[in-house]
Amino acid sequence: MIFERFYDRKLAQASYLIGCGATGEALVVDPNRDVEQFIRAAESEGLKITHVTETHIHADFVSGARELAARTDAKMYLSDEGDANWKYGFAADAELLRDGDSFNVGNVRIDALHTPGHTPEHLCFVVTDTAGADRPMGVFSGDCIFVGDVGRPDLLEKAAKLEGTMEASARQLYHSVQRFQDLPDYLQVWPAHGAGSACGRSLGAVPQSSLGYEKLFNWAFSQQTEDEFVRAVLTDQPEPPKYFAQMKTMNRDGPPLLGGFRRPWRFADTRLTEVLDAGALVIDTRQSAVYASAHIPGTISIPLNRSFPTYAGWLVPYDCDFYLIVEESDCEDFVDESARDLKMIGLDRLAGYFGSKAAESWINGGRRLGEVEEITVDRLAEGLNSGELSVVDVRDPGEWKSEHIPGAPNIPMGYLSDRLGEVEADRPVVLHCETGARSTIAVSLLQANGYRNILNFSGSVRDLKAAGYPLDN
Repeated sequence: MIFERFYDRKLAQASYLIGCGATGEALVVDPNRDVEQFIRAAESEGLKITHVTETHIHADFVSGARELAARTDAKMYLSDEGDANWKYGFAADAELLRDGDSFNVGNVRIDALHTPGHTPEHLCFVVTDTAGADRPMGVFSGDCIFVGDVGRPDLLEKAAKLEGTMEASARQLYHSVQRFQDLPDYLQVWPAHGAGSACGRSLGAVPQSSLGYEKLFNWAFSQQTEDEFVRAVLTDQPEPPKYFAQMKTMNRDGPPLLGGFRRPWRFADTRLTEVLDAGALVIDTRQSAVYASAHIPGTISIPLNRSFPTYAGWLVPYDCDFYLIVEESDCEDFVDESARDLKMIGLDRLAGYFGSKAAESWINGGRRLGEVEEITVDRLAEGLNSGELSVVDVRDPGEWKSEHIPGAPNIPMGYLSDRLGEVEADRPVVLHCETGARSTIAVSLLQANGYRNILNFSGSVRDLKAAGYPLDN
């Protein structure tokens, strides 16, 4: 048996290739939209991708199952569990799987295990290399069992807006976890996500585990009643990014076929003024400090880093064209990376891009550049004490609950555009997070919406506390 793991750090998402050297067949589990990587890997091992499957309808990235099957003429194997709301809309040519079904990839047997809770249709896949064993080797646990955690059961309600489903899903997840109690401890666990994924609360960073280890140290396997499990799994789950709802629908109904990633069109620098004056969304992908020092007014800062897809998924609408500004040095590499990241979460309406030298054309046209004004911790404390300043905390609700500036409203960065009316405009406003990354994005959003006297505090609440300012919790 041939085994290879593929990991996308920005999505914190894992895909897997299982191959049979004797027959040359291969299966890909939970492929993302960058399907070329799986095709290349299979070819390098002398394999042909003949089977494609996924553990569930994903919420955090565009599934590549349909794209990969179209590229390789492979057979898709998709879940037939769950109710009518969670049936695949592109399954006409697929083999539908229910609990206990199995299929073979050469000498490798794949057994489907229905494990609802994270989603109603969720399957795990138990893998047996029958060429040398009569017992299974491991399990593709999808978003059911992670290293140190389990999949969150609240996404249907919070992201897909199916009211009243959280508790029922949590109870399903409890019973799915119990099914693993009967499986042998030696099984390897190959999860679909690692640390940083919003599909769980506190995922471990190691790439895989064993079922025996998880039974010992994963909180979900500890001795607890069903009600205790439900309370624990629903407590302090992070806010899911807005784009999760879009992903659920797209992956259920069938993602558009790309035919590969293509570099978007580069526009002449002089066109940027026209684009902004027309009200189009322009995203500046340069790093936060560079944007803060000088930027074209009206643009939104989303720096090209590990969090780029997540923040873009919060802020970029799916129903209109948008544009990028990328750093001039290594411009084509930056735009290729940005475009790939965006397409991985289904943001396909990237109309084109500008190099960062477009700022020169902006200045030559008689327009000024903007900046993000920083405020020191001492000046912030002084302004809070005098009432001269107001503060907006753009961290997640869980961070705010832990410790926050007294009286500071919590408007998470991803919801700021929806809650502009809650931002005071009669005195200077300071935005803050933990490092200045999210607050710089938030400042750019307010400035693009016409707000003035917006300041950025790039320190943390701990810095304010160390300066002697009292905090609430």
